[in-house]
Amino acid sequence: MHRTLPQRILVRAPNWIGDAVMCEPALRGLRSLFPPAELTILAKPSIAELYTGCSGVDQVLVYDDKGTHVGIAGKWALAGLLRRHHFDLAVLFQNAFEAAFLAWLAGIPRRYGYATDGRVLFLTQPVAVPRPESLVHQVEYYWNMLKPLGVSGDAPLPTLHVSTVEDRIVDDRLASAGIDSAHLMVGINPGSTYGSAKRWLPERFAEVAQRVVRQLEKEAGVGVAVAILGGRGEESLGKNIASRLDCRSIVLSGTTTIRELMALVKRCRLLITNDTGPMHIAAAFGVPIVAVFGPTDSRTTAPYGQEQSVVREPVDCAPCLLRDCPIDHRCMTRISVDRVYETAVNQMERASGLSCSSGLFGLSGALGSDFNQTNQTNQTNQTNILSGYTIFLDRDGTLNADPGYIKSPDQLELFPGVPEALAKLKRAGARLILVTNQSGIARGFLSHDDLAAIHTKVKDILDGAGASLDAIYFCPHHPDEGCDCRKPNQGMIDQAVRERGVDLERAYLIGDHVRDIELAKRVGVRSILVTTGMIRPQEIEGLKASTVAPEWIASSLTDAVDWVLSDAGQRSAQRNDGRVMHQ
Repeated sequence: MHRTLPQRILVRAPNWIGDAVMCEPALRGLRSLFPPAELTILAKPSIAELYTGCSGVDQVLVYDDKGTHVGIAGKWALAGLLRRHHFDLAVLFQNAFEAAFLAWLAGIPRRYGYATDGRVLFLTQPVAVPRPESLVHQVEYYWNMLKPLGVSGDAPLPTLHVSTVEDRIVDDRLASAGIDSAHLMVGINPGSTYGSAKRWLPERFAEVAQRVVRQLEKEAGVGVAVAILGGRGEESLGKNIASRLDCRSIVLSGTTTIRELMALVKRCRLLITNDTGPMHIAAAFGVPIVAVFGPTDSRTTAPYGQEQSVVREPVDCAPCLLRDCPIDHRCMTRISVDRVYETAVNQMERASGLSCSSGLFGLSGALGSDFNQTNQTNQTNQTNILSGYTIFLDRDGTLNADPGYIKSPDQLELFPGVPEALAKLKRAGARLILVTNQSGIARGFLSHDDLAAIHTKVKDILDGAGASLDAIYFCPHHPDEGCDCRKPNQGMIDQAVRERGVDLERAYLIGDHVRDIELAKRVGVRSILVTTGMIRPQEIEGLKASTVAPEWIASSLTDAVDWVLSDAGQRSAQRNDGRVMHQ
């Protein structure tokens, strides 16, 4: 790696939705390597839309290869545009020759990427392509490309975010079809832009969706609707499936933008899908998935972190990677409705996190009957349900993206939905206390005054949303100092107990790292792990099997807050029942 750190980085994104999602952890890894640098994404229109608002990305440039940038003149114009930005490093996740040629034509002095497609002459830092026998998941493929730059370890889970405004737009659209916030929603994605070979049979999609809806309605006691998703040209397929359903449904095939699709997928409590881009979007939102695989290789493109979601038939001719099956499509026709339905049940049960299951689907993501009944009660009357409770919050990776070391207020951006989620806790009567490790002070990356300015910005944002923090505690020490306040040591919690009178029997801790969960166990509070940080699938599986397993695993702070409200409501009801029985 060059001694001079880059100041302006151009990232050439992959061209497919699924690949772009699987590249997202590498983007965060790149940002963590060069926190002060300006990071710009160059992507085709649909991918540019996906990355709009992505944490850690400063700018998105659209590569319109069907319009403005078509042909030689268009490429020349694009190169001129890139040249005016004075990038000093191009990181090329897109493997084509054209990506390297454009970076060279734009005069970008450092051009970094895999040595594929005959483009080595246009790369100043070519990375050796992995050997075919060393098969890795595509998420790891992108992540590993950055290892010569300094990234280490395994890739974290992909994450995506949509704004509360985008959530409301989708809610309004669903409401116009008679699907309100009380409905659970099952998504099905029966198409594939790649080709017909990747498509499971439409009548089987309809049958398994119908069975899931019936079971959910029976177990959860609430209305369930089916959302049929898909791209342009798949409208008739969506209507065909809808005509086979006798439950409430909405056909959204070909009618959504990428951002709307993201918000819709996030709204689902289960997605049944072929191997497609929406499958990876669902994985990034932590939505339980059933993924039907045929001609493609699930070892490299399964939903990352949900590899158990895959249903495939081990036929000799798969994976063939063909767009259209030249024989009898046996890799798909041999997959039965029963197998897909059983996987759906297992996936929803797994999504119950680590709590004891209740009924068929446990307490997961508003799927279980106990969770739903309590959650509906909380939605109508959450006032003071958390009176006397304290919620300890980690900062980086939990409230905001973690780019490495945040050195100024300009670098801090809260995740979408965080102020609203914390305001919900405040309305329920909770106290909010931030506990954060800030070794950047000891390392000389920022001063106490810098940190104070950053936290002033956090407080100003949250105060404006009705989610004011009651206290902030931070550890400024280097990990090697052996202080008692650096998490997972409990010094900050002990200080909060002394100064704020915290009742640890009525406290929760929400964080994105193993050390947050370890701290919660040490002090005896209930813990929720959010997967919005840099935690890796292996770490999550290790936590589940350990003695420090969290009470809940959430895909976002919003999901974590909903679970806290439900859990506190259940604990309150149990205490009241105990008092009645005692009397």
